[in-house]
Amino acid sequence: MDLDAYVAEHGAEWRRLEQLTGRRRLDAAEVDELVALYQRAATHLSALRSRAPEPALVGRLSHLVLGARARITGRPRASWAAVGRFLVADLPAALYRAWPWWCAVATAFSALTAFLIWFVAGHPDTAAAFIGAEAARQLVDSGFAGYYTEFTAPTFAFHLWTHNAWLAAQCLAAGVLVVPVLWLLWQNALNVGVVGGVMVSYGRADVFFGMITPHGLLELTGIFVAAGVGLRTAWAWIAPPAQLSRGRAVAEAGRSAIVVAAGLVGLFAVSALLEAFVTPAPLPVAVRVAIGAVVWLAFLAYALLLGGRAVRAGRGT
Repeated sequence: MDLDAYVAEHGAEWRRLEQLTGRRRLDAAEVDELVALYQRAATHLSALRSRAPEPALVGRLSHLVLGARARITGRPRASWAAVGRFLVADLPAALYRAWPWWCAVATAFSALTAFLIWFVAGHPDTAAAFIGAEAARQLVDSGFAGYYTEFTAPTFAFHLWTHNAWLAAQCLAAGVLVVPVLWLLWQNALNVGVVGGVMVSYGRADVFFGMITPHGLLELTGIFVAAGVGLRTAWAWIAPPAQLSRGRAVAEAGRSAIVVAAGLVGLFAVSALLEAFVTPAPLPVAVRVAIGAVVWLAFLAYALLLGGRAVRAGRGT
């Protein structure tokens, strides 16, 4: 194939196609012309690839054909209406459908953590075995409270956001395997239980609960949601509903998990802001706890009340 002759023969058509593709509005005749030129250009591209695959020309014509195809089929555009549907229907519906799972996780985690705090507080030697006597004293004297002011608030918030989002992603991704989720929950319960038990045993329960509650209510709920949705996916594999095949059940649970994962990005952003700006703020404990409780209750209302309404309206999977 003589490339120069080929370009000379069809170059005018390609330029016209590029011109039509770039126009904001086309009349009926121009739309017909665009479709015809697109089909010819696609044929030209196929011929070039098979007979004279010159990289620069093939790349240029590929870009032109893709642009024309997008113009014909319609470019996907961001829609505020779609964002609104996600926030007021799809996400709360997904949260609501999984609420028995994440509430069960929350109950088990809270019971285990409470037991660990009680046990460690009543057996100081246990805390020494876990973290060492000197480390326990340092934790009580300054380590626990200092953790929240060690870095600047924006840096701390970003670190918390990415850390919690990664932890939730692990729960969602590994949910079908069950054991990794249970292991992550155990690690977090053990950490909270040991630290809480040490603080209580040294008479600093007020500091522990006063600093962990403002952000912990929402942050831990986000972890519970991620773990519950992950385990729900596993259960769809283990015991799918009678009307669904195992593959279909897992696919539907997986789609719901993806929706929840997107929503948890926002939840952990809010909890990170609470932990970085509200928890260490020089405010009365009651005020800080109240702020955290209001945000947490707002999330529960969003997930359970708005989610229930969305499910009754047929949203979600």
